[in-house]
Amino acid sequence: MKQALAVALIFSLFLTVSPTGIQAQGTNFLISAAVSMQDQQYQDQQYDTYFSPDQLDNLLAPVALYPDPLLAQVLLAATFPDQIDEAARNARAYGNGYNIDATDWDVSVKAVAHYPTVLSMMADKMDWTTSVGQAYANQSTDVMEAVQRLRAQARSMGNLVTSPQQEIVETDGYIYIYPAQPEYIYVPTYDPAIIYVHRGGFYGRPVLFFSMGFLIGAWLNHDCDWRNHRVFYHGWDQGGPRWIDRSRPRVHINNIYVNNNYRNVPVNRDFGNRRVNYGALDRYNSIHPKVDYNNVRRERPGGAPRQQGPAPGQQVPAPAQRDNKIIRRNIDPNDPRIGANRGRDQQPTQQQRGNVQVPRQPEVTQPQPPVTQQRGNVQVPRTGSIADADSATGPAATRQCPSAASA
Repeated sequence: MKQALAVALIFSLFLTVSPTGIQAQGTNFLISAAVSMQDQQYQDQQYDTYFSPDQLDNLLAPVALYPDPLLAQVLLAATFPDQIDEAARNARAYGNGYNIDATDWDVSVKAVAHYPTVLSMMADKMDWTTSVGQAYANQSTDVMEAVQRLRAQARSMGNLVTSPQQEIVETDGYIYIYPAQPEYIYVPTYDPAIIYVHRGGFYGRPVLFFSMGFLIGAWLNHDCDWRNHRVFYHGWDQGGPRWIDRSRPRVHINNIYVNNNYRNVPVNRDFGNRRVNYGALDRYNSIHPKVDYNNVRRERPGGAPRQQGPAPGQQVPAPAQRDNKIIRRNIDPNDPRIGANRGRDQQPTQQQRGNVQVPRQPEVTQPQPPVTQQRGNVQVPRTGSIADADSATGPAATRQCPSAASA
């Protein structure tokens, strides 16, 4: 949406303030930019991202020990990276005075926005946030299994235990982390490179610690369903996870966050134009240090093959016309100048004569002399057929008419 508005603004500026010559150049630039945007979106739609178990371990290590209700919101909010960025900007600009509940962000983004440290972390690590969102959107089962794998590692090292801030419950092979206090939730701080692989006693100090607690509110309306490998909406119904029974009497329920419309938990699979520098994700290699992320983009099943560069001298067919509402809204998609900006091959300008390249001459159809017949000593156009009539009206016939008249 923002890019569409930017294109429209640039287009209006060129139309209103540019001289004729500059306006033409500006229009060409706009057409080229719009077509390039369209082609890039088309190429991105052919690919999905899929992370290996080692890659997921590294990506999820910083949040795998978050309490379940907060982790659920982080996973969902990560599928809305643009909203996360907008929420962080507003939080920094207006502080605690900003009315989060009145925004049109996804309910998960609103929930995360109530915890400034988490929101700031996600906004500052946008490549990481977008990658986590892509992983949950495409591989929710693998994501939930990776979190359980990391929790088991931390627990086996003795670093994940019940405390005044969190309650650790292990049931049916799954490790649950609940808020221990009915009114407050605590966000843990830890070094992933240590907590999953070393015992805390080795360092002579705890490897997991907590700062001040944050209020538990109606916005914590999701939780983790480990058996079904998903995030689910609980709506503060009784009979759910036991942390809900503890906290519900302290929570003001409102229809902003408790609404039957949320029972089908949405997962945003449209990441728009948010580009990820996957090569920079190796900074999160705290568990598996030798993992690289340059292979995470994979072609979708049934999608078009990855585009390869043409061989020297190879004729490249023009790309198929694709409908795009952004272009239709701002420019004429039938403008012939678009073809020139799509990289279509132009007619060759040279031809070979022996060993010398010479300019190709334009092909011109030479006029044919009219079919004539003899009348005495004068040549006059032949009549009686459509072909003869066409010839008689051509340039050659015009040149011969005066001679016939003078004769």
